[in-house]
Amino acid sequence: MKSEESSQITVHGKTVKLFTLTNKNGMSCSITNFGAKVVKLFAADKEGKFEDVVLGFDTLNECIEREPYFGAVCGRFANRIKDGKFVLDGVEYHLPINNGTNSLHGGIHGFNEKIWEVKSVDNQEIVMEYLSVDGEEGYPGNLTVKVTYFLSDNNELKIHYEAVTDKATVINLTNHSYFNLKGAGNGTIRNHILQLNADFYTVLDDSFAPTGEIRPVENSAFDFRQPTVIEQRIDDKAFAPGRGLDNNWAIRKHHTGEMVVAGFLYEPESGRKMEVMTTQPGVQVYSGNWIDKQTGKNGKVYESQHAICLETQGFPNSANVPFFPTPVLRPGQKYDEWCIYRFSAE
Repeated sequence: MKSEESSQITVHGKTVKLFTLTNKNGMSCSITNFGAKVVKLFAADKEGKFEDVVLGFDTLNECIEREPYFGAVCGRFANRIKDGKFVLDGVEYHLPINNGTNSLHGGIHGFNEKIWEVKSVDNQEIVMEYLSVDGEEGYPGNLTVKVTYFLSDNNELKIHYEAVTDKATVINLTNHSYFNLKGAGNGTIRNHILQLNADFYTVLDDSFAPTGEIRPVENSAFDFRQPTVIEQRIDDKAFAPGRGLDNNWAIRKHHTGEMVVAGFLYEPESGRKMEVMTTQPGVQVYSGNWIDKQTGKNGKVYESQHAICLETQGFPNSANVPFFPTPVLRPGQKYDEWCIYRFSAE
């Protein structure tokens, strides 16, 4: 494990560092304990050439001060909670409103900007922990969260989320990496091919929060059950007008917590392929709709639709929809979820 000692700064009296994991195939992944962010991820193309396939910045200072979600772990509740409120055990909780009329990604000061404690680290694995105290961003319970990143010799970036609480709460964690399999800053993702193992999607209201309706993808723009060139669908009026994809699909599985393949992303020029596996019930696909001339790594400029996120997670707004997979975590229970990004080239 390489801790890049030159790449460290102090924030609020705590040390923020950049750590690099490597595997035997030459793949590498750099992670910072600020927001538990994936900063760099080098994957090989069909010619064996490595390219950084996640959006981000050249320095730790930029990772802290600029776009807040690039590569971050989002929580305590990733995605949207409608109107920034929910009722749990008869108590109504109010959260910060930071996305239209909704609370997004844990609120104004979510897990994406917390300094995580590094518990252990070696060449291929880093384990980080964060204590979210009772009342933080309006959420109940002292929640102890552990995130493990492991870079396997099978070219998999494995992400393991664990959490326990001392009071009933809601939790929904995801990784918000922005992928471009041509390489970060190398243009649009409209030529990428997307396939999702999902027969249903969650319908959104005008605020982009789920209404509670779960609708079949069949005969709709949401049907990615067969590999589909993103450009063929991304401008459909069913998606964010003039922007692109920002929707949650219900992953096909037989039982709660089952590890399944959620789908894959493929880029034909490079031959890079990224399969996504998860124990989580949903995947939010977001095509970087609101990126606006961000100067990123090596001076390259990121624009809208220059990256795509495949965020495995619980259903958005599930804190307010009783028949969605429950986000409730109680004392004595353990939140235990996985997301795996497997890279190959063909």
